[in-house]
Amino acid sequence: MLAFSLHIGADGPKYNPALWSGMRYRMIGPERGGRVTAVTGVPSQPYTFYMGSTGGGVWKTTDAGHAWTNVSDGQIPVGSMGAIEVSLSDPNIVYAGTGSSKIRSNVSIGRGMYKSIDSGKTWSFTGLRDVGQIATVRVHPTNPDIVYVAATGNPFIASKERGVYRSTDGGKTWKNILFVSDTCGAADLEFQPGSPNVIFASMWHGQRKPWTIISGAREGGIYKSTDGGEKWTKLAGGLPNELFGRSNVAISAANPNRIYALIEAKPGSGLYRSEDAGATWSLINGAGSLITRPFYYDTLGADPNNADIVYVGNEGWFKSVDGGKTFRRAAVPHGDNHDLWINPKNSDYMIQANDGGANVSLDGGRSWSTQANQPTAEIYQVAVDNQYPYRIYGAQQDNTTVIVPSLPLGNGQDFRVGPGCETGPIIPDPVNPEIVFGSCKGQFSRWNLTTTDEERYWIGAQSLYGNPGTELIYRFQRVSPMEVSPHAPHDIYYGSQYLHRTHDGGVTWQRISPDLTAHPPEGQGASGEPITRDATGEEVYSTLYSIRESPVQKGVIWTGSNDGLVYVTRDDAKTWTNVTPKGLEPGGRAQNIEPSPHRAGTAYVALYRYLLGDFAPYIYRTDDFGKTWTRLTDGKNGIAADEPTRVVREDPDRAGLLYAGTEFGMYISFDNGERWQSFQLNLPATPVTDIKLTRKDLVLSTQGRSFWILDNLTPLHQVNGEIASLPVFLFEPREAVRTPPRGGGGLGGRSGVQYPLAGAAIDYYLGSAPSGDITLDVLDGSGNVVRKFTSTGSGGEDRTAEADAPPSDDEEGGFRIRSGPTRLDKSPGMHRFTWDLRYPGPWLNNGRPEGPNGPVAVPGKYTLRMTTGSWSARQPLTVIEDPRVSKDGVTLADLRDQYAHNMRVRDLVSDANKTVARVRAAQAKLRDSSGGAGDTLTKLNELASHLITPSIRYSKPELLAHITYLYTLTNSTDQRVGRDAVERYEALRKELDERIAELNKILGSEK
Repeated sequence: MLAFSLHIGADGPKYNPALWSGMRYRMIGPERGGRVTAVTGVPSQPYTFYMGSTGGGVWKTTDAGHAWTNVSDGQIPVGSMGAIEVSLSDPNIVYAGTGSSKIRSNVSIGRGMYKSIDSGKTWSFTGLRDVGQIATVRVHPTNPDIVYVAATGNPFIASKERGVYRSTDGGKTWKNILFVSDTCGAADLEFQPGSPNVIFASMWHGQRKPWTIISGAREGGIYKSTDGGEKWTKLAGGLPNELFGRSNVAISAANPNRIYALIEAKPGSGLYRSEDAGATWSLINGAGSLITRPFYYDTLGADPNNADIVYVGNEGWFKSVDGGKTFRRAAVPHGDNHDLWINPKNSDYMIQANDGGANVSLDGGRSWSTQANQPTAEIYQVAVDNQYPYRIYGAQQDNTTVIVPSLPLGNGQDFRVGPGCETGPIIPDPVNPEIVFGSCKGQFSRWNLTTTDEERYWIGAQSLYGNPGTELIYRFQRVSPMEVSPHAPHDIYYGSQYLHRTHDGGVTWQRISPDLTAHPPEGQGASGEPITRDATGEEVYSTLYSIRESPVQKGVIWTGSNDGLVYVTRDDAKTWTNVTPKGLEPGGRAQNIEPSPHRAGTAYVALYRYLLGDFAPYIYRTDDFGKTWTRLTDGKNGIAADEPTRVVREDPDRAGLLYAGTEFGMYISFDNGERWQSFQLNLPATPVTDIKLTRKDLVLSTQGRSFWILDNLTPLHQVNGEIASLPVFLFEPREAVRTPPRGGGGLGGRSGVQYPLAGAAIDYYLGSAPSGDITLDVLDGSGNVVRKFTSTGSGGEDRTAEADAPPSDDEEGGFRIRSGPTRLDKSPGMHRFTWDLRYPGPWLNNGRPEGPNGPVAVPGKYTLRMTTGSWSARQPLTVIEDPRVSKDGVTLADLRDQYAHNMRVRDLVSDANKTVARVRAAQAKLRDSSGGAGDTLTKLNELASHLITPSIRYSKPELLAHITYLYTLTNSTDQRVGRDAVERYEALRKELDERIAELNKILGSEK
């Protein structure tokens, strides 16, 4: 027995995670690829490739992209991947460098190098934790212990850890072998084919600020070493020699002395080529289309078997067959291209990466594998509606907005596109979910999903692109905040530097605030310096980033800006007060605000400052409308001191129960933020961008792993010190919805969309494994047992093998209903068991007197009774009807009639099965007897021919088949029972009774 699960210390209460260990997040899509900036392959295994996503970890395919499997979950604690390399001499050895070097504004930090010695099955940390973003890893072609790393560095501040690193002992130790300055890191590394001691390194001055991207300086350039990195020479000979930005080097084994370099420079951007191993260079192509947003793309690849074939990737994908003199556009599944690997043994085999995922080609790029099998979408935010099943709304980076169902809809649709664009947000009308409000880079839209037209209403009607903040009428950030009032569903708020509100769906807007930002003089120009201008709205500074209205007091509205200010109004925008937490350094982003769903004066704010180089967690709480604030994250109370916080939410069903999403995962607090605990469970390491709580579910969006749901939080609402000290506890369940099976996925298996088992989720906790059996009885309103489950198997029989198997489709009983394990788990910890709301199914045989697929319980009140030894507990359970069925006109009386009919037909199936069992047993006995049974056996065979359908496919169905078929008609969905089904039952009942009488006569029985 676990004696104590609640630990009290100076840092506050901490509950044992065993109290919720049976809960599981599930991925609900979209199963559509997101940004990938690192790919590689295995030359000796032509269908095996790896990809590193920018928020979703490392993935592997062994069938050329037909299916991808994550191989880093639970082992690499960050989702942002920068580089992957497989050893040529030992393909079991794989190195992964974390931290994507394509440093757009939402880039997530890296945390070092990882190594696998078993082809990605397991990973171990191999150092360089603080080098920031890792752009390239190169492994010596004949010695896998010699490894080189190009470290771009911390993308936000100067850091001495930038540069090129080398390990000669397989990653145990590292040496910085090329350091230019604390602001100039390494963007690329390439061996000269055939001469691994000859190395080219691209050095880059690249940094991110909240208001700009800095790419280029006089300190950048291309360096060469001829002795494995001991000494380096900065190359000249025709290369740009003033402002030098990001560059990328490519070399073909077909001509190792020809070196290609794609260079951002001022002056002199373009594709350069050297024919003498880098001694002299020529600008071979200066087309502007090759140098689009070089800080973000700058993708270059040379065919290893043909030195004249060169690929360049940026917003487009380009191929040259004449050594870079001319390029033509080539087709790839998605724009915004980041990486390329070509198999040196066969140039037709390649993998390419872009903002839509990774795609494999086996025909030299003429066709590509799908990106619809990679759940690596980067989602900016999450919203939910009031439907059943509810839908989840969000915007996917460099794709569309998406609307994803929480449960299968039965129409085969895993998601659909909504209004707005990649940045969002997207929010449904709280009254009519067919109306959805969208946003696209400061442009508001409204879409009735039953039509095909998206209405656009731009506040200010001014394009963001290309404009410095000083030229904008309204400073809309690319991800402009939007909020629908919880009190007036047609009131919508939208944020520039001001707060705007509409009462008519966006047709007219009113500015209802002064400038609610700090608006410092720095950061108000156009982004992109000193070479390439890049004003896409991402870096618009001094703008609102979060808007929330209190759900418990109308007119209390909170705003947070991306330059660090928090404001509140308590009189519906008539007056505003700056309530920014005191002591907070200027800048930073008020990423999310959470007005308490319990107390009007309480609010929480999650800020992050890592774009300023400060990785500390910042979550604050106020209980007096912002007059005073308490910081809830000091780096010592559960969330690490270098783990930035993105979002915090309070549970609407339990005051003080908080959930926090950070750069690396999920946390929970039971004491209003005094103490935090990991709440990662099975959630992969990925930035959590937003959280919503609805219907006792936790819904979250991620930057690299799509949407996830944690179903049924009711155990967390009940956790306390008393429960923690009990040997056994049965949690009170939330109401169960009687949802007809609609198909579509299931928990477990690969990485696709997951849906839970339908039925009542029953949670219980065991402090230790009981010595005896555990029994769970479901009782109806009269105290009759509806269903019994035990730790040895349903109905008491031993069905361990079945219980340990994953949920499956069971065909017995004449139709298929997806069911889960029927055995209770008696191991220590919290467990979630699902009763499928069905009574026992028809009798199958003497070993299984209760089959699956029984009639569904009628909506109403039930009782759960759990027993082990002398301990027993009860909890009430309410079953309600699926609102869609009720809306369709099916009443409770209809469902009761259906239940009564289905029970009659179930018993008819049981009687038919028993009759067939008697016939077969008698046939077997007579066949084994010696003489005198021929006439009886003939009669039995004749009777059997009218009961049992021959096993030949499409044989004429006999009585048992007709009876089981009738059972399927009204037992797989909720409906009124048709007259024909009733009449058919009466006919089949009569016929079966006649056959039973005939059998009794043959066997000489009076029964």
